[in-house]
Amino acid sequence: MAMNHASDRVRPLRIAMLAPPWLSVPPPGYGGLEQVVAGLVDALVGIGHAVTLFGAGTEHGTTAEFVSTAPDLQYERLGEALPELAHLARVNQLVSAADFDVIHDHTTIGPLVASRRAVPTVATVHGNPVGEYGAVLSGTDRGVGLVAISHTQRRANLGLPWVGTVHNAMPAQDFPRKRAPGRGPVLWLARFSPDKGPDLAIRACRAAGLPLTLAGKCNEPAERHYLQQVVEPLLDEDVNLVLNADRQATLRLLLDARCLIMPIQWEEPFGMVMLEAMATGTPVVALRRGAVPELVRPGLTGLICDRPDELPQALRESSRLDPADCVAHVAENFSVERMARGYEAVYRSFLGVGTPEPGVREPVRLAAG
Repeated sequence: MAMNHASDRVRPLRIAMLAPPWLSVPPPGYGGLEQVVAGLVDALVGIGHAVTLFGAGTEHGTTAEFVSTAPDLQYERLGEALPELAHLARVNQLVSAADFDVIHDHTTIGPLVASRRAVPTVATVHGNPVGEYGAVLSGTDRGVGLVAISHTQRRANLGLPWVGTVHNAMPAQDFPRKRAPGRGPVLWLARFSPDKGPDLAIRACRAAGLPLTLAGKCNEPAERHYLQQVVEPLLDEDVNLVLNADRQATLRLLLDARCLIMPIQWEEPFGMVMLEAMATGTPVVALRRGAVPELVRPGLTGLICDRPDELPQALRESSRLDPADCVAHVAENFSVERMARGYEAVYRSFLGVGTPEPGVREPVRLAAG
């Protein structure tokens, strides 16, 4: 039945939020996806929706009801298919139309099994929707709606069943902010991968005569191999190496940094680290790839270069940018409240009907064993 009354459009929704089983929500360190989910959950609860978060482990830091599908986080098995499939199978057994109006899936494989559910599913695509991942997504049932995290990402595969585009966001008000430009080194903050261009960061900073901190995630075999074979031979006294920093250490690095360098070598669909930098008042110097032009305002919150040889000059010029402009840009355009309203609009449009009157709902529990 189509919505006929204004009250139908404002009834709170009962949302099942599916996080991957790898990390807690929010994560203690690396984990941009989990940071986004945490902010979204709290913002949706804050505007009146009933949210149940499905994940793994025993702890979470959100205001939602939490249901665990496994006693332990599955991070050590990251990259394997079975932990996520088992997680999804358990979720599919638990959700029902009597308890939920919509499922919001943030997993990789989820769109392929969503058609088995009794509840409509929208799924956020967090990766680049081409290649092997594009092949997975192309098998999505047309009754499942995909949400892009940037216009760039959506344009990369227009044939998918997209139902909306909602930029990622973060609770910027919780971030410490600097009042004057940072006086520390240039900061590169990413996972150690050729896609992220740490070698280009070293060469650009060296050409600019500026010190560099390489702060990277490095706990998977491919990351360790790349660090040892490609990055370490380039290191010298002008580069400080920091591995697997926790959340507080990362914030200290951002606050101290002259700027964040993003010499990415792929079509990155978003780039949460750019929001984190700007939220602290740290400008971004980046190559024009992926969603960079959607996030950074050239000359105000950062500088965007078309070629690697333009990076050294941009690094030197970044100190003239006002930290307050960076903070204001994130607060205005990438707040969790704005993200929550965007997803709320996607949910209601996708459902296309008024939702049932919310009532008292028993907590969802795993059966014994």
